[in-house]
Amino acid sequence: MKICRTSFCVIATLALVIIAWPSDATARGPAVGETAPDFNLPIVGREETMSLKEATADGPVVVVVLRGYPGYQCPLCSEQVGSLANRAEALGKLTKKVVMVYPGAASLLEKHAEEFMGERTLPSPLVMVRDPEMKMIDECGLRWSAPRETAYPSAFVIDKNGLVKWSKVSDSHGGRASVQEIIEQLRKL
Repeated sequence: MKICRTSFCVIATLALVIIAWPSDATARGPAVGETAPDFNLPIVGREETMSLKEATADGPVVVVVLRGYPGYQCPLCSEQVGSLANRAEALGKLTKKVVMVYPGAASLLEKHAEEFMGERTLPSPLVMVRDPEMKMIDECGLRWSAPRETAYPSAFVIDKNGLVKWSKVSDSHGGRASVQEIIEQLRKL
């Protein structure tokens, strides 16, 4: 009887470990203290590109990774962009750029990014870039490989030397960095 209970406990523990083990690779992104990988991505609605290196030349930068177009426009991404836009003035006092990355397959990414923006224009310091074929997302280890997913929602504060000073990577659609969290981290620089 005791052996049976012990075996049951071992099997139950293993089952819990297997259930809790992530089925998809866990996103990490560049870690605090690491140099953020540079990127050069097209700006949505413009004929120009933006590199991280250029953006950090003027001071710290916030990079916010959205889900892009996983088959629909993500309402949580829209809410997050709206929150950032509503606090643009406060953000602008602490950073020169808040770069929002809209990832996806290259074929219709520009069209979907423009649909996402709609009639709104982003106040300074916000800028949205496209990540065609998710090259930046892959390089940063943020690819969400599950069906109908693109990238893990995440945010990074990067100093003028290109070092990651803070990061928050969500393993779900929610749990994103709030504007207040970002502002608090920028104030620490």
